[in-house]
Amino acid sequence: MAVSKRKQYIIFGIGRFGGALARKLCELGHEVLAVDSSEERVAAITPYVTNAIQVATSDEEAMRSLGIRNFDAAVVAIGDDFHHSILMTIMCKEMGAKYLISKATDAMHAKVLMKLGVDRVVFPERDMGERLAHTLVNPRVLDLVNLRSDHMIAYITCPEDWAGRSLGEIDVRNRFKVSILAIYRDDDVIMDLQASSRLMAKDSLLVLGHKDNVEKVENLD
Repeated sequence: MAVSKRKQYIIFGIGRFGGALARKLCELGHEVLAVDSSEERVAAITPYVTNAIQVATSDEEAMRSLGIRNFDAAVVAIGDDFHHSILMTIMCKEMGAKYLISKATDAMHAKVLMKLGVDRVVFPERDMGERLAHTLVNPRVLDLVNLRSDHMIAYITCPEDWAGRSLGEIDVRNRFKVSILAIYRDDDVIMDLQASSRLMAKDSLLVLGHKDNVEKVENLD
């Protein structure tokens, strides 16, 4: 019987889904680097994988040192935390993941992940949200994900008044109380945003914040 080629995988988020996936891949004879911000989870998975390491998702330097582009596939299994899931997905794309798989907890989460350019979305639980009403009421809202604690992530077109101005000039966080997670420009995803980052009329934005504040941005002229 032919033996499949030994492959290398990197998995971010070692919860029940990520942990089971990591273990099974190793059982099938492949190499797995398990990455999680939790020391306890890393310790628990270490005996079952090739290597395990504790890294905070916000530590970009540490993330780059993992050499994501060298693995056959990267898996973002942080589906229960939308914010970290999306940020990690963007980072994996920016760092050259050859094949990227991300976990979603519902259809809306999956939709946003697809817009980030992942190769495959997996979601063990499907829970249809209320995005259709929002997109019908406001055509500038391209997509959204409702988060816990009355927060949401919306994928919207750039407000006309913001075009040609930098994030610092607009003072997005202080004036509008939202965060711009990423800018979509043509086929590019710009994630390394600075105060000097300038918006363009045809940009699409990934916006995170309290529902009330995000809706205010959605309704800007």
